[in-house]
Amino acid sequence: MGRNTRKRRTPLATKAIAASAALALGGGGLIWANFYASAHESNNNAWGNQTKAANAQVATISCPDIGQKLTSVPRQARNEVDGELANLDRQITDAYQRLMTTRQAQAQDPSFVQNSILQPLKDRRKAIVDRIKLEITRVGGTSPSNLDALTGCTGTPANQTNSGGQNGGQNNGGQQQNGGQQQNGGQQQNGGQQQNGGQQGGNNGGQQQGNGGQAGNGPVAADFVDITKVQPNVAAKPQKSGNASNGSFTTRCGVNANKNHNTDNVIVAPGVTNGAHHLHDYVGNQKVNAFSSNQTFLQGGTSCQNKNDLSAYYWPVVRVQDGTQDFDQNADGGGKEGNVGKILTPVQAQIKYVGSPTSKVVAMPQFLRIITGDAKTTTNGLANANAHWSCTGFENKVQLTTQYPICPQGSNVVRTFAFQSCWDGQNVDSANHRTHVAFADANGNCQNGFKAIPQLTMRLVYKINPPTIQNGVVKNAYAVDGFPEQLHKPATDHDDFISVTTGGLANKIANCINNGQRC
Repeated sequence: MGRNTRKRRTPLATKAIAASAALALGGGGLIWANFYASAHESNNNAWGNQTKAANAQVATISCPDIGQKLTSVPRQARNEVDGELANLDRQITDAYQRLMTTRQAQAQDPSFVQNSILQPLKDRRKAIVDRIKLEITRVGGTSPSNLDALTGCTGTPANQTNSGGQNGGQNNGGQQQNGGQQQNGGQQQNGGQQQNGGQQGGNNGGQQQGNGGQAGNGPVAADFVDITKVQPNVAAKPQKSGNASNGSFTTRCGVNANKNHNTDNVIVAPGVTNGAHHLHDYVGNQKVNAFSSNQTFLQGGTSCQNKNDLSAYYWPVVRVQDGTQDFDQNADGGGKEGNVGKILTPVQAQIKYVGSPTSKVVAMPQFLRIITGDAKTTTNGLANANAHWSCTGFENKVQLTTQYPICPQGSNVVRTFAFQSCWDGQNVDSANHRTHVAFADANGNCQNGFKAIPQLTMRLVYKINPPTIQNGVVKNAYAVDGFPEQLHKPATDHDDFISVTTGGLANKIANCINNGQRC
């Protein structure tokens, strides 16, 4: 079975928890409060008024995330199921590209998108869902009964794409706080009324309204906010108990100056070339691709100064859309899929493990895999979003999830991540790559029998000339790489990690943190 396809990172199908990520940064280092998945979920993926839809060009395609329903796939079936989920995502990308290249037909026939793109897509998705169910039942498992209901996809008109499931159209700059109350990150511009925010890339299939961006699929003006106009929104960190683990362990692995890139994702799409459909920076382990195995990781070498740290740390690249292109402008995962512009290398990449405010930590198990954030928030909503954007000098005051910051002169853009810090004590991965780990609760405690592990935190700093907004159009925008239908929204930022250590390093990290040391 040919599987040159991708699988997206899939969020756990649970009801959203009304909690937020909050952190404080100071003293040149990371002082993390508590991080949880934010519950900003809403649904804005339907056509809505059919008359309006017939007259509005569809800007993107939204499909239910079938992978999030597959929380208990038997191990014997996971490789095949992962491959089929990757096929589902390839179908979405193909449909999106067809959407971009049939604008004239759409203008002439209001039913073209439904009849020629969405219905065939539903039929193909149904065939794959049938194969997924067969693979699960073949090894004695039970597949969810409602998968067939998730095969249909919807088209979102251009005047709706800026909400894209994020707050129902309100792009708030603040993290969700206080049981679901949100702070507004400043005045927003109506990105749905804008024209293209830059030069059109050569692979976007023509002009497109409402999505902006150098390749026509974002970002737009409403995706940016002047950080100096955002009210402080960083919550206080949880109180520490007498049993807190107060230490930290920093590993120095560089900024990917050697340009170790690929568009694979070995966690979610093993064995699938271009499984991520966007480009990743890699630091740490130097032999990570779709075909890597645990044995490969042990032989991979590392960019880290501590040669016992063979862990894989990887994240989607950031690009500046200033009209320039990069080496992958005609490649899968690059320009072919709307990821265009100059790739930026961070000027700093800080990787630090920190402790729990309420307990000691246990060592991370070998080959533990964690994905934080959701690359599909424009489709899925913000329940699993864990994106944090800020500027140097503002990190302890303002953190943004649904907008990119425009930083003042002399300030740099900062992306931060704090991974799930609770582990089920048994599994190094799970069928949906989420249920084996969890975030601590609002008080910093692990629930449901989970154990506290060292919390991986990352801080990436970029020197970026501030974008400008002129007449509702963003110029010289920057954006994180993503799937084409996700419109380069800030909330789609995410980070990936595979724990691989030698020489007893995992225990040394835990002991350092438990003993209150700075290592």
